[in-house]
Amino acid sequence: MTELANPLPLRTPLPVHHREPVLDVVVPVFNEERDLEPSVRRLHAHLCATFPYAFRITVADNASADATPSIATRLAAELPEVQWIRLDEKGRGRALHAAWSGSRAPVLAYLDVDLSTDLTALLPLVAPLISGHSDIAIGTRLARGSRVVRGPKREIISRCYNALLRSTLAVGFSDAQCGFKAVRRDVAERLLPLVKDSQWFFDTELLVIAERAGLRIHEVPVDWVDDPDSRVDLVATALADLRGIARLGRDLARGTLPTVGLRRGAADQVRGGLAGQLLRFAAVGAVSTMGYVLLYSALRPVCGSQGSNALALLACALANTAANRRLTFGLRGRDGALRHQAKGLLVFVIGLVLTSGSLAALQHATPRASHGTEVGVLVTAGLAATLLRFLLLRAWVFPTARHRGTGDLAA
Repeated sequence: MTELANPLPLRTPLPVHHREPVLDVVVPVFNEERDLEPSVRRLHAHLCATFPYAFRITVADNASADATPSIATRLAAELPEVQWIRLDEKGRGRALHAAWSGSRAPVLAYLDVDLSTDLTALLPLVAPLISGHSDIAIGTRLARGSRVVRGPKREIISRCYNALLRSTLAVGFSDAQCGFKAVRRDVAERLLPLVKDSQWFFDTELLVIAERAGLRIHEVPVDWVDDPDSRVDLVATALADLRGIARLGRDLARGTLPTVGLRRGAADQVRGGLAGQLLRFAAVGAVSTMGYVLLYSALRPVCGSQGSNALALLACALANTAANRRLTFGLRGRDGALRHQAKGLLVFVIGLVLTSGSLAALQHATPRASHGTEVGVLVTAGLAATLLRFLLLRAWVFPTARHRGTGDLAA
């Protein structure tokens, strides 16, 4: 797929006085004659009371066969801020693509018609997009501050799905499928042509592409109550999601995921650039090495050579991971820090095994190898271990596109 050559402009705040609707909230529906009217009226009343800008509510009808179209027509005629569009085919992703593509509002959002997510989170969701702080905002049911009421089956499925995403695609966002998201229109205009899925995997694919491009994703903890009348086919949806993950995984492995045209201007790309990361990684490594030498020398009289070596290496590995997290890859906050440290220690162990294994192999092959030969092998293995450490930190521990609004945050 051909990538767009021109980068996105730098984010800027929206003007305080904006005559046209600043926010367009899309409500995708399919055969929702029972919930549509009370939900839209409740959403409309909430926005009138709390949202300080002009807004629009768009009902996106996914080929409903019940009274949904007539109810949407009546609501649009009665409430000036409400409009509706009709699609001939089903698919939440298809509905969002159509509604967002046709909107001129600077901020585009969507939420599920059952209003499972408490509407008090709507303003915190869109505020970072209006201010120019972030590109995309998502509600998360898995953050520490979230309050969620749902059955054990859905809870397990949700957590397993997001854990699968983190382990297979190395994503940084915590909740891909919460029906509560917003995006700046300039970002949506670049993202939507690249998203292939038109069903439930639409959200995940959009977020993965955005994250890989280095766009900033803001997460908002939400209060969420499960709708017991939900008609989502969990088995069919899960299978479709697995196929989507496999497809995205292949695209990532082949390097064909189109992200260049999504990158922000130069000021947003400096920290994520490979050359800049290599320089910062080298500087952190040099400081870590000096710290190791000083710490080893201080501990040597007390702990002996092996003990002081182990303690110095462990302390410097932890400090090195923390420094690279903040300085090399631009992540801030405590969210995910323990996971990063655990992965960093594993990367450290891999490097230690590589260097120690190389020395052991030399001693096994050439028991009387000279000191110079040993040093040469260790230097070569050390360089290989350093390169491997950088690659693993960049691709696995701190994926270069991970920019989130709460927790890990780019400078």
